[in-house]
Amino acid sequence: MGGTQRPVPRIALAALVAVLAGAAACAPSSQQGGGAAPGSATPSAVIDDAASFDLDALVAAAKKEGSLTVYDSSGDITKVAKAFSAKYGIKTTGVKNKVGDTLEKMTRENQADNVTIDMTLYEDGPSLVGELLPQKVVHTWIPADLADGVAAANRSPLLVLSKANVWVYNPKLFPKGCPVDNIWDLVGPEWKGKVSLQDPLGKPNIVEWFNQMSNGADQALRDAYKANSGEELKTSQKSAAEEWVVGLAKNHPVLTSADDDVAAAVASPKQTQPRIGLVSNAKFRDVEEKNYSMRVCDTLKPWSGYLYPKYSAIATKTKHPNAAKLFTHFILTEEGITHEMGAGGIPGSTAVKQGSFTPDGLKDWNKELFAFDPKYLAKDFADTEAMQDLWRISHS
Repeated sequence: MGGTQRPVPRIALAALVAVLAGAAACAPSSQQGGGAAPGSATPSAVIDDAASFDLDALVAAAKKEGSLTVYDSSGDITKVAKAFSAKYGIKTTGVKNKVGDTLEKMTRENQADNVTIDMTLYEDGPSLVGELLPQKVVHTWIPADLADGVAAANRSPLLVLSKANVWVYNPKLFPKGCPVDNIWDLVGPEWKGKVSLQDPLGKPNIVEWFNQMSNGADQALRDAYKANSGEELKTSQKSAAEEWVVGLAKNHPVLTSADDDVAAAVASPKQTQPRIGLVSNAKFRDVEEKNYSMRVCDTLKPWSGYLYPKYSAIATKTKHPNAAKLFTHFILTEEGITHEMGAGGIPGSTAVKQGSFTPDGLKDWNKELFAFDPKYLAKDFADTEAMQDLWRISHS
């Protein structure tokens, strides 16, 4: 999961907010994607007119196009592609690729008018809103017959799935439960050099999490600090989140390039050192496959981790626009998204049930995990470079 995060320019927030605009009508066609609405600086989500939408016509048009290539930062995309191919007879290739690499490749292909990536399931909302959408590299399309299942706040960009990064511990080393009960414990001297996570400079959704907390969870973090220390938080930083980020960076965390290494550092059979780690819910597959001992820190306040979103976006210059639309329709159904939920998850459509798998220790995804607010995506993008710099300087 995750991927490289290249530094991004700070740009005016007002220019980005337009991305979160409403909808226009569209029908199956051979045209190259949506583009911007007349007079607007950025493309908006396109929803087919309910009265004229014809799924059978879309299927027929998609089959004529013959093939489709979809990029995703999860290897589960190969399963989705296989199921889509089996259902519709359209040759579909699913490619696992780091999100930053996908951004760069789709941008270059668009500039060269040589598109090979027809669409992406994309896990970096800020760069989607701040770069790919306003530059018209991609656009958002929502099928009319499934639109009611997608909340208005999750339509532009189109949320198809939320997964989780969770704080975990080794229950064999801590049989009485998670050794920390407050997120501020992780920046204290007792846990110096004992907290492991992917390098935030290489995993975009960690930096986004920092910014989301800074923009929308200041009071929750201040309350948690007071509950932990008995004192009000005093900080020279702009927010409680930034104070926590600085504290974590300075506490000598064990940084890795992949969640696999974090999971091993916490939960491998031969592990004897006490550690807390931040990993994707997908790593709970390793509990059985690798005989790991790993459990979610269910007592950690104010959250045991965070939900991170995955969005659907279609290449504006794709030669297979209808196949991409049909794949978008497929991924919004239980038949399609279930292949992405083998390790759990919350579908973007309320018409689809939550994944049945839940990591050990996590009882309620919605109550125990911090959820990103899409209204902050544009600001997250504008703040990305500053937050990366804050981490880099504090960790050096």
